[in-house]
Amino acid sequence: MSLQQEVMTAMKEAMKAKDTNALTSLRAIKSAILLAQTESGAKEELTEDQELKLLQKLVKQRKDSAAIFSEQKREDLAQPELDQAKVIEQFLPEQLSEEEIEKVVVMTIDDIGASGMKDMGKVMGIVSKELTGKADGKIISTIVKSKLS
Repeated sequence: MSLQQEVMTAMKEAMKAKDTNALTSLRAIKSAILLAQTESGAKEELTEDQELKLLQKLVKQRKDSAAIFSEQKREDLAQPELDQAKVIEQFLPEQLSEEEIEKVVVMTIDDIGASGMKDMGKVMGIVSKELTGKADGKIISTIVKSKLS
């Protein structure tokens, strides 16, 4: 089942349950999918990789907004953003722990023979591609920096 179909099914359930938070989040996903499809100029389905990137972007936007609201002492606005991020995260694969990410980073460094910060871009490219949807780019970057320095 494609992401769009999963979202539509979840939207129907949220409507029946009168869950406005979930409904808002699901509508945001649906809107982003339709926007991505029209940007590419085709009505075809998005690839799984494109769907994962889209979902990660939506989650990141919600978390960044919540962080800004929290800094401004507006918890009443931050909490709905975090709740929406949780709903969107349901469609992402399970996130890897830092230890699991570290194993992949170390293996990649060994495989390509990276020896310093000059190889960071090469390592980041390979690891990011391998862990698409399973790990946050910031965490990957931090681990790569610590291993290469």
